[in-house]
This record gives sequence, C-alpha cells and structure tokens, in this order.
Amino acid sequence: MKDCVIVGGGPGGLSAALVLGRARRSVTIIDNNQPRNAVTHASHGFLTRDGIEPAEFRRIAYEEVLAYPSVDHRQADVVDICRQLDGFEIILKTGERVRARKLIIASGLKENFPEIDGLHNFYGKSLFNCPYCDGWEWRDRPIFLLSEEPVLLHMAKLLYNWSQDLVVCTNGKPLLTAEERNMLETKHIQVIETPVVAFEGRNGPLEQIVLADGRRIKRSAGFVIPNWQPKADFSKQLGYAVTERGGIATDAMGRSTISGLYAAGDAANVWPSQLIYAASDGYKTAVTVNHDLSEERFV
Repeated sequence: MKDCVIVGGGPGGLSAALVLGRARRSVTIIDNNQPRNAVTHASHGFLTRDGIEPAEFRRIAYEEVLAYPSVDHRQADVVDICRQLDGFEIILKTGERVRARKLIIASGLKENFPEIDGLHNFYGKSLFNCPYCDGWEWRDRPIFLLSEEPVLLHMAKLLYNWSQDLVVCTNGKPLLTAEERNMLETKHIQVIETPVVAFEGRNGPLEQIVLADGRRIKRSAGFVIPNWQPKADFSKQLGYAVTERGGIATDAMGRSTISGLYAAGDAANVWPSQLIYAASDGYKTAVTVNHDLSEERFV
C-alpha cells in the first residue's frame, strides 16, 4: 500500500512526486511516456529552463525525483481505477495492480484539431497552439490564427501583441459578430471565414494556407487552437465531478469531490496549459496530500 499514486508524469505529476518524496511519502508515478509536447522543439516560460527541449526537461525531472528512495516509477497505461475502503487500486495494462491511500490524477490533456491536410506535418515546427510558448519566436512575422471556438476573438487580440501582420481564420464557423469583425479589420487584421483545407510548405516551415475556394494566403507560421479534452477520464469509475471544460473539479487546494482523490495541472485546470503553471499546481496538490495524510495519523 503506497501513500500516494500519481497518474501522469508531466510537470504537474513530477512536481507532486518531488514534494511527496521529500516529505518521506511512498509514491509511485505511473506514466506511459507519451507527453503531449513531444513534438515541440522547445518549451518556454519556465524560469531557468526557458527554451529547454521537452525530453530534456523530463530527463532532468525524473533524475531529481527518483533520487528520493521512497519514489518509484512505472511506465505503463492505466486501464482502470477502483475505489476501495482504504484507498484506491490502480490497474495497469501490464496486469500489475498498485494500491494507494491517496491518488493524484495529473494525466494532462489531449488536443483535438480540425481535420486539415498537412496540419500534423507542421505542428511543433511552424504551427502551434500557445502564443505564450511560441509567440516570441514569430514576432513581427506574417502569422495566422485559426480557431473554431469562441476564444477566437480573445486569441486574436493576444497575438496582435506579437505580430500585427495577422490573419484570422474561423474555418467556416460564424464566430464573430459584425461589430467584432469590424474591430479587427480596423486594426488591419484580415478575417477569413472560408474553410481552410490545407497547409503547405517544405521541410517544416509553413509557406501558405489553402482555402476551400482555392485561394492561397502566404504565412510563415500559425496558431491553431484545439478543442481540449482530458487525456484520461475515470469519472464513470470514480464518480468525481467535472468542470465545464471537462477537467476534474477540485477545491482551491486540489481536492476532488471524492475523498482521497486529487487532481493537478491540466487534468484539473485545463487552461492555462503551461509547464510552470502545472508544476506549481502539482506542488500545491502534493502539500495538500501530505497535510491530509498527516492529519489522518492523529485521528
């Protein structure tokens, strides 16, 4: 019986493991080594690690975390989680079962992108989803924004800060009112409501976007906003409440609506989806877990 199992080995889960390891708690990290940012050339915005390759970030983090003798790691998929009287049983695809008093779900998000030819050829190279992560590298360049979500207008205002040579694509969706469209166009932001059918370029750099009516718009890079969903959903098995965005509903300290179950990082907050934000949330949630375990020893 472990003190805590952490499902997810991203910045949220690893930060939680570090805190709990230093608190002398027995911890198992379960992760399938398929991070969402694996295609990204560099991660930005994490103080002292700005521009680090995602794989190197994970290598350093695991090296630090696993230096604590009470922390171990299983590389596997979680196929089921069962509640028990004294905690949880986590069932792995390998057939192994791990039991724990407390459970932190920090499995992050998965991205659902529009079906556009060539998108995945450029993603992580010249197509991105986060201006805070990659906007600086494309400052003052001809860029575009594509979104099928209501967040389109907000993201257009943000991206204008990095480049005023901006094209906004709704991919055929009526997302903007006449007033909102006029607001953008007065800033010389071109708004295109025709669907995008393809992205074209050579060896990674984007060259142009192709519209359904045959037009081609030259662009150097773009930001495509996905629809976010939790990477792992155990709500039916465990019965926890979820937020409007699909994350695990928690209180301010990371506790879910199920006793002993916690959530950290993107699995709970969904947005903003940032390394440093997830790591901070993992730290906070681990402090909560350690607090609750400490209190229970004196009941």
